[in-house]
Amino acid sequence: MNRQVSLVLVDSSGDVLGRLPPLPVDMPWWQEVGEVDDRYQVLRLLYGDRSAPPGGHVTYLAETEAAPPHRLTPGTVDLTPHERRAPYAEIGGPGRSMEWARQVVGARVTLRQQRTWNLSAIWRVDGTDGSPVAWLKQVPKFFAHEPVAIQEVARVAPGLVPPLMATGDEGRMLLEHVPGRDCYGAGVELREAVATAFHEVQQHFAGHPLAQGVVPQGRRDFAAVADPHVGEIDGLGQLIDGLEQRLADVEACGVPLTLVHGDLHPGNVRVDGDGRLTIMDWGDSTIDHPAFDILRLTEGLAEPVPMLEAWAARWKRTSPGSEPLRALELLRPVAALRAAATFAAFLEAIEPAEHPYHAQDVVGMLRVAASMVTS
Repeated sequence: MNRQVSLVLVDSSGDVLGRLPPLPVDMPWWQEVGEVDDRYQVLRLLYGDRSAPPGGHVTYLAETEAAPPHRLTPGTVDLTPHERRAPYAEIGGPGRSMEWARQVVGARVTLRQQRTWNLSAIWRVDGTDGSPVAWLKQVPKFFAHEPVAIQEVARVAPGLVPPLMATGDEGRMLLEHVPGRDCYGAGVELREAVATAFHEVQQHFAGHPLAQGVVPQGRRDFAAVADPHVGEIDGLGQLIDGLEQRLADVEACGVPLTLVHGDLHPGNVRVDGDGRLTIMDWGDSTIDHPAFDILRLTEGLAEPVPMLEAWAARWKRTSPGSEPLRALELLRPVAALRAAATFAAFLEAIEPAEHPYHAQDVVGMLRVAASMVTS
């Protein structure tokens, strides 16, 4: 599955220049814009020809300082400011962020936009030889704690997170380039290595304040998110009715709350040629139950039980007398509720044009949660 990309171009003054012809790209995911011409900085999604990614024909607003090409056709776009628009999605936003990065790492670098959507904007920072030296990442307000989480983990396990070179205003951060490959589809051995390494971090932060409260507490507004859908999803009402007792039973299991990555799947892990692991993307981090991370890390495995048992054994050593496996089983449907609440929070915090990225995820995760009660 590929994607057709159309760009409506504006200049730095906000004048609409017109629309470029559609460009076919290989990557179907709407937030990935690395295949777009470097003369244009993609600002934000305008609309797609389908209700949700991936694939299809997607139209973005993009800014350019170059002379407009002759092949532009007329295009219109609503440029009205929106209170929930990220700074990097505004005209002039990418330019300000790239200039900040050059002030930190030097004017001779080249920045190439890789991703932009309501959760982040990312540019690769290349040195004079064309190889990456750093990554510029900018996040919205609700992910503003990401560099704090990285700094806190780096104090405990310096090699487990990307080195943070600098932080700036409006959610900007510069991360040192981490060589290696992303581990999408990784097997049990690598996932177990991640779980073992991260346990040392979670053990350190268990039961202790983290970064003066900057890293947020985990969401618990599950009933408010589920209530509009109780009548349409079998088992959801039953799950919500028993949720208070379920969470009390989890607490009685004695596993402490700690720093949770929040999206600990193998694709958020890089490994280099020497087998060194780096855990990326800490925007979803919260203070919550560590079972949520191991459930995410074992998703898709044919035989997850040995990993789950090893995780439980580590926590029993950390918290003698605790019942990690019981807590984990109680939290399986809650993990899906947590994901639904997270997606709902995204929808509340972003402008409507960006809703297609997440709109279907709320009901989808509620159905997953309810299925664990009715199955």
